[in-house]
Amino acid sequence: MTGEPMTTLKEAPPVERAAPVRKAGLADREGFLAWAMLLPSVVYILALVGVPFVLAIAFAFSDVTTGDPSFDWVGFANFDAIFDDGVFWRSLTNTLVFTLVSMLLIVVFGKILANILVADFRGKWVVRFLVLLPWTTPVALSTISWLWFLDSIYSPVDWVLRRLGLIEDNVVWLGGPGTAMASVIAVHVWRLTPLAAVIVMAGLVAIPRDIDEAARIDGAGFWRRMFEVTIPMTMPVIAVSALFGAILTFTDMTVSYVLTRGGPTHATDVLASWAYFRGIEGGDVGQGAAIALFLFPLLLAAAIAILRAVRRLGAS
Repeated sequence: MTGEPMTTLKEAPPVERAAPVRKAGLADREGFLAWAMLLPSVVYILALVGVPFVLAIAFAFSDVTTGDPSFDWVGFANFDAIFDDGVFWRSLTNTLVFTLVSMLLIVVFGKILANILVADFRGKWVVRFLVLLPWTTPVALSTISWLWFLDSIYSPVDWVLRRLGLIEDNVVWLGGPGTAMASVIAVHVWRLTPLAAVIVMAGLVAIPRDIDEAARIDGAGFWRRMFEVTIPMTMPVIAVSALFGAILTFTDMTVSYVLTRGGPTHATDVLASWAYFRGIEGGDVGQGAAIALFLFPLLLAAAIAILRAVRRLGAS
């Protein structure tokens, strides 16, 4: 008797149920975390930059003074007054000269100092610490020390120059228009060069060593490697250091205020110091705010020009 083959039925495997998807909490949402991390910085910038900037714009079109804080709209009267002020135009010229000359010297000396600091020698960490001291020291304190260095009677700079036979009598560094501006620029360059050196040093360290070694093998000397390898590869970093230096130089008034208080005869007044003298010490808050507003478009134009140069260098 033949029958059909018997087949055994296998039980189907149990169907696994998908685990319920847990709803992501706020701590797991990247969008929320991004805003949460940025919020303190945004609040800080708005409180210390945004609000004073808006108030400066409002004051520039008002007749607010320290004696009468009531706000009365005067239109462009404050701007007409400062345009007729010869000290304003001299302060504007001094600001441009002070910024351009200082930035040129800061970038050049920063590059030289960075090359020295990346060299391998004993005790370089101590040297790096000493180099950073001018930048880390409070600007008012360090500038006061320069008042003694540049004193017309007890100046150690004059003593050294007399010993070297370079001068016969003491130089009144802060008493003449030319020497006063040169002294202010020298102190400012001394203060900001370490910052530029540290920024450029970071770019020098990032250069691959095989590129420098290949240039050495090809017979390139120090100066050829400097102008054909090092400077082109660190130019974006140098531009960034120039941008930081321009911002800190263009808006700085501490050095000129402590050393000369804008003198002699406004020879070292810059826009920031003249806005302070006019608006705070002179009591005319409206004109002081109008003078200070000229810092914004000039600094914005310089920042845009430097950033465009950095973008072109990065694209090339």
